[in-house]
Amino acid sequence: MNVIYPLAVPKGRRLCCEVCDAPAERVCTACTVTYYCGVVHQRADWGSIHEKICQLLIPLRTSMPFYNSEEERKHGLQQLQQRQKHLIEFCYTVAQKYLFEGKHEDAVPAALHSLRFRMNVHGLSSVELVPAYLLLAEASLGLGRIVQAEEYLCQAQWTVLKSTECPYATHSLLHRNLGLLYMAKENYEEARYHLANDIYFASCAFGTEDIRTSGGYFHLANIFYGLKKLDRADTLYTKVSEIWNKYLNNHYQVLSQARIQQIDLLGKRFETDTGLDEAQEAEAIRILTSIWNIRESTSDTAPQKTIFVLKTLVMLYHLMMNSSKQTFTKHLLCTRAWSSSQPVGYNRGDREAQGTVGAQRRDSNPTWDGHKNMP
Repeated sequence: MNVIYPLAVPKGRRLCCEVCDAPAERVCTACTVTYYCGVVHQRADWGSIHEKICQLLIPLRTSMPFYNSEEERKHGLQQLQQRQKHLIEFCYTVAQKYLFEGKHEDAVPAALHSLRFRMNVHGLSSVELVPAYLLLAEASLGLGRIVQAEEYLCQAQWTVLKSTECPYATHSLLHRNLGLLYMAKENYEEARYHLANDIYFASCAFGTEDIRTSGGYFHLANIFYGLKKLDRADTLYTKVSEIWNKYLNNHYQVLSQARIQQIDLLGKRFETDTGLDEAQEAEAIRILTSIWNIRESTSDTAPQKTIFVLKTLVMLYHLMMNSSKQTFTKHLLCTRAWSSSQPVGYNRGDREAQGTVGAQRRDSNPTWDGHKNMP
């Protein structure tokens, strides 16, 4: 049974829903430390993040054991803080990945977990809370909840204003989300202002040619594209493509050299990857695929730009596929099936690239039904 009986709850203790903070009526039977107002929010949290961290929450939400010495107690507290910091980053990355994949509803519970852990570790007024507020704001924008997004952004802005040592990276993220807010409100003048500030602060933190700066260029290009200022949009889309191409190409060269050294030393192959976390990979796919779609619609005027983006996408997918032989085989079969349907004379390299990207598009959003196993 996962229903909470009021008489079984200690007097004076209030159990709240993990998702909406309303009075709880259900409990997760797997960890017994997470509560919900009903089945809907329990399923939402389970599908988003809870299934991944269920057992990790038990030591964080139960009383600390009795320690025989002060040294043991300090060690126990340090371990507890390390677990919380790990969960902060894990939940943040999962929420980011959902956002880049367009799964805004799934991103909310993961972002809320990240926010709560940040509050426990850093306090209620720390600038460390800002990234979680921004995730929640972006998820709210994706769900069309503009008023709620504004509330989260106001909290983030106020926290930044109170801080005397806010890093450039945080300023960049704040201005990027403010730019997205004004884009949603169709106030493109303010949106351009904030995205320009995003690019400035990201450049100060990482440099003008860094992949973490490319997001600002990309969103600014989307504004110009929507306003039919195609020359400016084209310049920025080219900039973004070049940044990702340079990063992936350099990373591939480093991995190739490492693989050669690994073969020489150990006599076995070295598995390659992208050097990105899951959220960054999802961001790269979203940005490059969007640019590719735009380039395809105008390929008659600049086919070489379409090919350049396509090659960058193929490089990304190649690095991602090397981590799984099964995935590589599946994509190869999809490529061949797609290639065989093309007319004679179609460029073979472009054909295989298109097939690889097409297969990745279909596999990037698999159907999943994990609620059946929800405790």
